[in-house]
Amino acid sequence: MAAAVPASVELGFAEEAPAWRLRSEQFPSKVGGRPAWLSATALPEPGALTCPRCGRPLAFLLQVYAPLPGRADAFHRSLFLFCCREPPCCAGLRVFRNQLPRKNEFYSFEPPSEHPPPEAGESVCLQLQSGTHLCRVCGCLAPKTCSRCHQAHYCSKEHQTLDWRLVHKQTCTQAQLNHPVPDHNFLFPEFEIVIETEDETVPEVVEKEDDTEIIESMGEAPEEELDSMAKHESREDSIFQKFKTQIAHESEQILRYGRGIEPIWISGENIPQENDIPVCPCGAKRIFEFQVMPQLLNHLKADRLGKSVDWGILAVFTCAESCSLGSGYTEEFVWKQDVTDTP
Repeated sequence: MAAAVPASVELGFAEEAPAWRLRSEQFPSKVGGRPAWLSATALPEPGALTCPRCGRPLAFLLQVYAPLPGRADAFHRSLFLFCCREPPCCAGLRVFRNQLPRKNEFYSFEPPSEHPPPEAGESVCLQLQSGTHLCRVCGCLAPKTCSRCHQAHYCSKEHQTLDWRLVHKQTCTQAQLNHPVPDHNFLFPEFEIVIETEDETVPEVVEKEDDTEIIESMGEAPEEELDSMAKHESREDSIFQKFKTQIAHESEQILRYGRGIEPIWISGENIPQENDIPVCPCGAKRIFEFQVMPQLLNHLKADRLGKSVDWGILAVFTCAESCSLGSGYTEEFVWKQDVTDTP
């Protein structure tokens, strides 16, 4: 996905795809499953992938491939978004950026093939070509190892315990290659994010009629209070109507990408001010890059009211300079506007 000019917005849609298309060497944009890491070294440490609220391991939500044209050091560039899916928390969010030049130690200089490789299959990759081991449960960096077999790797004690109870207790002393990695019911369902450019012809928002007559007909409360309430409700309704109008033509969109543009908010409440968005450690400001839409929730099979992930929108802000702080994964900033804030 290329960085957009200011007036252009790219929309993402969730579609089924063969497993080989979602591997790292295909530079995918995708939802769920295990991360398709870009750089095979300096992955985020387990401590960076724990919920800042409840302290439990985060689940991989999605990644967006977003190279920057004209930037040799960001010829390949991906953003990785993680969230807490453990009730009753389901609130923590973290996002990371990673970028590579075209000539690098992990991928061919030429574009990836459009055809499946001979070994294409459903096998799970738990060791990167750099030798880095990945967690059997979540696919993140796995510094912990089973002390008995020394073949199973984990990001945390929580995921080691989960795997032990489900399958590893029975297979620990056996050759790991003979046993497929089970579904631990921790990963989100996996989809490819297919990109289309938004149609620029979007109908105008119909403004709400004047509330003066309503205010005058309501009796007892002070006029100033009623006027303030009416203006607030009118603004809320206007923002929500603008959101609905904007997505009406493509109601299945799960993502909107437009580096440097303004997000579309679902509510007038909890909109960040400039000082709410922290600057990058390099000193540069962060700018909006993409937002996750509430329609994605329909694909996640996480619909237990009050006990599942939920949002109105998730807005991701990244370093305006897309700096290279070392060769690893740089944490960026995500703002959550809750769906409960809607009118």
